Amino acid sequence: MKKIAILILPFVLLACSTEAVKEKKAIKKTQVSKNTLDQEHKIVDQKKLDNGISISWFKEGSGEQIKTGDLVMIDYKVKLKDGSVVDGNHLIKKPSFPFLVGFNMQTKGWDIALQELKVGDFAEIIIPSPLARGEKGIEGLIPPNADNILIIRVLSKRSPDRVVEGTKVWILEENKKNKTKFAENNSILFHAIASSPSKPMYVNTFRSNQPFSFKTGDYGLVPGLRKALINAKKSDRLYILVPSKEAYGADGYLDLVKPNEDVFYNILVMDVVKN
Repeated sequence: MKKIAILILPFVLLACSTEAVKEKKAIKKTQVSKNTLDQEHKIVDQKKLDNGISISWFKEGSGEQIKTGDLVMIDYKVKLKDGSVVDGNHLIKKPSFPFLVGFNMQTKGWDIALQELKVGDFAEIIIPSPLARGEKGIEGLIPPNADNILIIRVLSKRSPDRVVEGTKVWILEENKKNKTKFAENNSILFHAIASSPSKPMYVNTFRSNQPFSFKTGDYGLVPGLRKALINAKKSDRLYILVPSKEAYGADGYLDLVKPNEDVFYNILVMDVVKN
């Protein structure tokens, strides 16, 4: 019987949630059909970092160096040493996946390794267990202390669809049929995953099943997020990167956002209602 494991759901529902994977006890690792990511390729360059991450390039791209805050479209697959596939955009039938670098969308090793790559690179990255799922692993999917093998093509870097006073907004999916936009005298209901570079998913309303509800004049949203949500519509899926000055600034927020850290929001708009 075919069983599929997905660690990163498309644009979100429980992106990279270890707990979500554990809850799906029937989901197991699996082999998938061969494609270009599975084929053997000639290594053209190699590099090993001091932290144990090893990168082998099959093709060196000519695009920009990847850095924190870049949104890159990737074609990827994660395998274990026994060859079993535990993650990949092909498992969710997507030709690529949008990945925001530096904000803990995956394990720590991903953010470190991707900043060694350029747009157009095709590489195999061995992420040692401490920078992957560590001693805990993921029950029924990734054994404890298992190294992860990431095979990845960096297809492109995607520019924001709009920038609002420094806050970057990427529209991953847009509801063009619905004309009701979040604006003055309207209310918005949305799910959100919030992450800072130092704290992954410190808010996850998908997990709690308690979406946020706000009107334009309400307090409680960081200024950058409030501005970025203007004109959003029901069913829109958004990535929003709020600079520190439009988030929590030099004060930070408890132990979740350090002083002067930017904040990343992964958003699904559930509804926009006229008041």
